[in-house]
Amino acid sequence: MLTINVAVLLAVIVVLRLRRRTEARSRSDEKLTVVIVLALGVLLAPTPVGQGILEFLTQLIQGVS
Repeated sequence: MLTINVAVLLAVIVVLRLRRRTEARSRSDEKLTVVIVLALGVLLAPTPVGQGILEFLTQLIQGVS
């Protein structure tokens, strides 16, 4: 049986939605994209990948300051 990681599925959906032209998006379409991105963030945050992204961004911000 094929299993799909929800975070990977949401990432693919986000990439596909963001590839569309801006003029073709309605307000509700933009709101749905924001909700999907937030859900992806919540799923990634507790994982090692999410922690790695957080550490990278922290070092990047400290380097700029």
